[in-house]
Amino acid sequence: MSTLVTANTIMSSNTFQGKFIEQAKIFVLENLSNEQFGVSELATLMNMSRSNLLRKIKKETQLSVSQFIRQIRLEKGMELLEQTDYTVSEISYQVGFGNNSYFIKCFREHFGYSPGEVRKSGYEFSENETTSDIIIDKKPAQNVFKTNKAYTVMALLVAVVAVMIFFIIKKEDKNELASPTVLSKSIAVLPFKNMSSDSSNLYFVNGLMESSLNNLQKIEDLRVISRTSVEKYRNTNKTVSEIAKELNVNYIVEGSGQRVGDQVLLNVQLIEALNDSPIWTEQYNHKVVDIFALQNTVAKKIADAIQAKVTPAELQQIDKKPTENLEAYDYYLKALEPFQAQTKEGLDKAIPLFKQAVAKDPKFALAYSKLAIAYYYLDIYQTNKQYTEVINNYADKALLYDSKSDESLIAKALYYINIEEYRLALPHLEKALEYNPNSSSVVNMLSDLYARTIPNTEKSLKYALKGVQLDIAANDSVGKSYIYLNLSNAFIQNGFVDEALKNINLSLDYSSTNYYAPYLKIFIQYAKHKDMVQTRNLLINEWKKDTTRLDIMQDVAKLYYFQEQYDSAYYYYNKYVKVKEQHGLGIYPQEDIKIGKVYDQMGFHEKAKSFYKAYASYCAKDQSIYQPASLAMQYVHEGKRDLAIEQLKLFATKNNYQYWMLLFMEKDPMMKSLKNHPEYKETITKIKNRFWEGHERLKSMLIDNDLI
Repeated sequence: MSTLVTANTIMSSNTFQGKFIEQAKIFVLENLSNEQFGVSELATLMNMSRSNLLRKIKKETQLSVSQFIRQIRLEKGMELLEQTDYTVSEISYQVGFGNNSYFIKCFREHFGYSPGEVRKSGYEFSENETTSDIIIDKKPAQNVFKTNKAYTVMALLVAVVAVMIFFIIKKEDKNELASPTVLSKSIAVLPFKNMSSDSSNLYFVNGLMESSLNNLQKIEDLRVISRTSVEKYRNTNKTVSEIAKELNVNYIVEGSGQRVGDQVLLNVQLIEALNDSPIWTEQYNHKVVDIFALQNTVAKKIADAIQAKVTPAELQQIDKKPTENLEAYDYYLKALEPFQAQTKEGLDKAIPLFKQAVAKDPKFALAYSKLAIAYYYLDIYQTNKQYTEVINNYADKALLYDSKSDESLIAKALYYINIEEYRLALPHLEKALEYNPNSSSVVNMLSDLYARTIPNTEKSLKYALKGVQLDIAANDSVGKSYIYLNLSNAFIQNGFVDEALKNINLSLDYSSTNYYAPYLKIFIQYAKHKDMVQTRNLLINEWKKDTTRLDIMQDVAKLYYFQEQYDSAYYYYNKYVKVKEQHGLGIYPQEDIKIGKVYDQMGFHEKAKSFYKAYASYCAKDQSIYQPASLAMQYVHEGKRDLAIEQLKLFATKNNYQYWMLLFMEKDPMMKSLKNHPEYKETITKIKNRFWEGHERLKSMLIDNDLI
């Protein structure tokens, strides 16, 4: 149950204050199905100003007006769930939630479980419950996880990060916008409107908006929503309050502009979402030659209006002119729109314009960086990379002329990613984040790299959470579902079981057709109840929905292996091996030693040897933090117990390994031969302690950074 004061508690008072609240509640209930009924409407009916209404309700209930209204809606929703046969969708509209998914999300945050679970006996799996009780939907057209690389038991789930990033965990709200969490200095810059009769000037007005956004993003004390998240509001009819609520921000910047000859007319206003009223408005009339001073002034004025701390280094970044050549800058602005589409057609159109920009100003670092990035995205579509040296050349020029630009550093990082030198990309991306702490593209890349190519569960979660704060609104319900899936995976890998369960439920709430959420939820449930038989049966039921899924097939086999039911393990492993060999797949190489053990137990000794050999080759090539743990299993198999213990001791010095290691490492039957080793217990304890020490450090960091 939410810690917020419930409507029943509010209504229990017999004082004058209780009568005031009772009257307010009556008005809300009378307008319950009207989703547009909000603070202004209630204030009018109560014959009060918005500020007085807020002050009085806050004093008497500890709630904001929006929280008060939403809580009444939710309590009524609970009543209808318990007393009627209406569907969840029908109830959500009856109580004023125009969006069913948002109703489910708010309901879960308030009561601790989803509306659908109200009509069940409970939301934890029972002894006989199957995945068919959770989700019946079939897979999407494309299985994005069937790749040729895999890392650990659940690491394949993280691959989706490269396409759909990222994640957030909710907290109880402290202000008018209520849900989800709103940071005090959070801001979104909406697309500026072109007030000129000449539509060809749109690129210039868009450039003003882009520059204002980029300047604000350089201020660490602000949380600035990404351009991709605000772009969908370009032609919206939604109110500022609605947009702020969807984007989870306190402030909105609106602007309009036009270019008439060599004059720029710009109107900008900063709106506080809480009161839906401007707190700063300015009109500018400058010559085009003063365009950079105008853009910088706007950013400083906005930061000052919301009392954001701007450091001298940040001021230096804001005041920096990208070029002295206005003609070069004009070409640059014309290239931005096709560039941002990131389609082949758009990139082909943008590249010549960027080239004209650098032709006009050969020291135009920002244009060089965009050229490098554009060619990087062109190369993504190629099986054989064609533009590696082109990317490197433009990235080096960008760094030469501005080494303190986040765009220059991103360009060089993408070159290293293009040639798969991921470790060399990391320092460039982390340095870029210093110059632009609100860059959603950088935090998304960092989270992806730390999740997939350079395993570090702590950093992956840290950047994933920040990425969600900056960019989640750019996604539809399916995109959000995969975002919460990946956030859930990041949480469980770090041992945050309850947070993982909460986010996997959000994933399913946003899209019941999510292909991987039921699969991950089964393992998260295992982390809570440690019932391997139940987990195995749930996996089998999930596998039956699509018997081509090798990820589930090998996990079912593995659970039988852990229970030393080798005949059943062989049944699934044999199917799995046949498909792998048929298609030449090199996935899950770390599982070969288990497969070899099963084949040995079933009498297929020659086949087993081939798996042992493949596993030894995998260990020799592995450069991840998991290599010592993998080598330990190889030495156990070879009967070299002392060497195995030495490798486990080495693994005990590593950081940021996945929680699955603690859950399953000791379940392996081969570990039995180590358990009577005099140093086994102490070594395993060190591995566990090391993980939980890291978990506590991460927890403190997340709390300190207001991420959980």
